[in-house]
Amino acid sequence: MTRIRLTNTASRRKEDFVPLDPANVRMYVCGPTVYDRAHLGNARPVVVFDVLFRLLRHIYGADHVTYVRNFTDVDDKINARAAATGRDIRAITDETIGWYHADMDALGALRPTHEPRATEWIGAMIAMIGTLIGRGHAYEAEGHVLFAVESYRDYGALSGRSIEDMIAGARVEVAPFKRNPMDFVLWKPSPPDLPGWDSPWGRGRPGWHIECSAMARELLGDSFDIHAGGLDLQFPHHENEIAQSRCAHPEGGFARYWLHNEMLQVEGRKMSKSLGNFFTVRDLLDRGVPGEVIRYVMLMTHYRSPMDWTADKAAEAQAVMARWGRLAGAAAPDAAPAPEVVEALADDLNTPLALARMHALAASGDAAALAGSLALVGLPVADPHAASSSALLSALAARLADMRAAARKTGDYAPVDALKASLAAAGVEVRMARDSVDLLPGPGFDPARLPEGA
Repeated sequence: MTRIRLTNTASRRKEDFVPLDPANVRMYVCGPTVYDRAHLGNARPVVVFDVLFRLLRHIYGADHVTYVRNFTDVDDKINARAAATGRDIRAITDETIGWYHADMDALGALRPTHEPRATEWIGAMIAMIGTLIGRGHAYEAEGHVLFAVESYRDYGALSGRSIEDMIAGARVEVAPFKRNPMDFVLWKPSPPDLPGWDSPWGRGRPGWHIECSAMARELLGDSFDIHAGGLDLQFPHHENEIAQSRCAHPEGGFARYWLHNEMLQVEGRKMSKSLGNFFTVRDLLDRGVPGEVIRYVMLMTHYRSPMDWTADKAAEAQAVMARWGRLAGAAAPDAAPAPEVVEALADDLNTPLALARMHALAASGDAAALAGSLALVGLPVADPHAASSSALLSALAARLADMRAAARKTGDYAPVDALKASLAAAGVEVRMARDSVDLLPGPGFDPARLPEGA
């Protein structure tokens, strides 16, 4: 069996991955808060850990991997959106989940085994909070329940910070009822105009961190294999999850391997609305950037390195996918991935190396191995735009033939030359014999640049 090695944030080293139960490999990834469209940075952990999900399925079997990714559908941002629009909260979250599914589907991401909504697991959260209070790790104060950070001696181990450093470097909510500034909310009161549930501490709603702990335990058990998410979640979210879970259920270890992806930039700068370089996945799709191009660009950078989205990378990805699609599309649909590609992915999800080895497969003409490898990393085996591009090229060839016939009568070849120049700019080789016109996509073929009006 292929040996997988993963960089474990908890140990700060690359380790052999040994699942608790090879017949049920279990993974949890923090999902979105569903109040708006997913931006490009939100998509990076989806793509990265979809590759891990696919690799685990390939090695252990599709029926032996359980993947959980949650939806946070109770949150102050959702409440604010409802208040601003006058819409029902459930309508907002249902719509946003639908958008999220459509956008992530377009990126080639498989649906997780379970996608729990926080509002459907409030009972489990209340039960875990009650256990924490009973074990002396949480306390009630002014309608709130807070986790007592000092009660867990290993707090800060994941992020490598002391409590003193965290207080000095973090923005913490100042509240007079906290025993320690770092204590965090497990339950808070809800006024009549906000969502709330009955609890032993009054009508209220859960804090953000408790939901993942409760849902992970219910769906994956006290101990499971992998917990993953963006680096921005390492502290405080994941740190707090560990503390809650291990204090509520010390018989388990919670997650054994922690993986975090680095952040995303756009053209070398942090993505932000103020810089005008902020966009959602849907923005790119609506501009005609195919989902597989977005995915390919993300795979070009190792998940533990900052990723830079650029227009040049997108253009390169589009050309590569067109070439690979034409070669791999003729292979059998169940072709196996190349062992050297599997080996690259098994080495801490080294997607840049995997892509480099797929370029070598394409160069050697190994269509079957390329097709299997494309499927493994979640890229389309056939060029999804090949049929429409072929039809357009056929129409353009006929148009060019008619223009040449007319030019032979008038002597005006300028329109013919202009169309040939447009085709060349789109990466199309024009071959004109006495009685035929053939248009052949070249290495830099870009369907988006084909002239219109064919």
